[in-house]
Amino acid sequence: MKSFMVGMFSFLITLVSIPVIRKLAFKFEILDYPGGRKIHHNVTPLLGGLGIYAALIMLPLLSEAPTLGSILPILIGATLILVLGLIEDIRSLSAQIRFTAQLLITLGVIFIGGLRIEFLPNNLWGNIVEVLLTIFWIVGLTNAYNYLDGLDGLAAGSAIINLFFFSVILYNTGQYSLGLLAISLIGGCFAFLPYNLDMRNKIFLGEAGSTFLGFTLACLALQGSWAHDNMVRLFVPILILGVPIFDMIFTTVMRVKENKVKNIVEWLRYGGKDHFHHYLVDVGLPPIGAVFFIYAINLSLGISAVMLSNDTVVEGLLSLYQAGIVFGVIATLMVVGKRHRSGWAKN
Repeated sequence: MKSFMVGMFSFLITLVSIPVIRKLAFKFEILDYPGGRKIHHNVTPLLGGLGIYAALIMLPLLSEAPTLGSILPILIGATLILVLGLIEDIRSLSAQIRFTAQLLITLGVIFIGGLRIEFLPNNLWGNIVEVLLTIFWIVGLTNAYNYLDGLDGLAAGSAIINLFFFSVILYNTGQYSLGLLAISLIGGCFAFLPYNLDMRNKIFLGEAGSTFLGFTLACLALQGSWAHDNMVRLFVPILILGVPIFDMIFTTVMRVKENKVKNIVEWLRYGGKDHFHHYLVDVGLPPIGAVFFIYAINLSLGISAVMLSNDTVVEGLLSLYQAGIVFGVIATLMVVGKRHRSGWAKN
């Protein structure tokens, strides 16, 4: 009952706050203009992520002290990431500044908040490798979710699916504090979706909203205990968040192969229609079709992750291998399909 109340409260907070936020975005001209790699045709207000954040920040008021203590590092880090994204929405920051700020916030949640990937021996080299992997995980997913936000309903809808499967495991294993965090975000994202899909009163998540969602999901994955075995505990969030991980890897490989980027800063700075959803649209799917295609992949991976939470390392490796085959087939079809489509256009 408490989870239901938190979800409904979050839904209502976001539903009521979005129209106000939308007016403020127009008033202060915090807007996204069409052109370049963007596919929308009308000036659209940003800051939609603030509506989801408004619901999440109310969670401490509904939680007991033990609940708040376990989620406080995530809330503080997510708040800082949201502020950074908000500054980017209002006035563009350089890629170097954004990356440095994200890195510092990530180091804060690692060394102050205690969030870290843990599976190696507890020695100097094991600790260094774990910290580096954690930085890569959090910063990578923070930006991967930002890049996933390229079609209406894609980022928020994917977050709902990801959070749902996280919450299933959390409630099955008695991790109710993190479960409430997931439910709160689900309620906020559900309330945001109609505005994001509305053609007349549309609003975007903005950099603040998409990076906030990515960062929160990355930290939730680190904070939760997803299986008894340490290795399987790593595999479960990798499956649930498989789509943004695949998009980050696929896009990076293609950009390096085509000599478009040479370092991390260039990768962060580069803007082009070369992400997963862009390829799906390029090969002929309508935007809404591409969104539902990616939803289906999220659902499939989430189901596998829930089943994996009670399995062994061998079964976990087989599940990851299976997911890799699926993504490999999809990547091949996308690249070949885009080349054929480009050839037909020239002819």
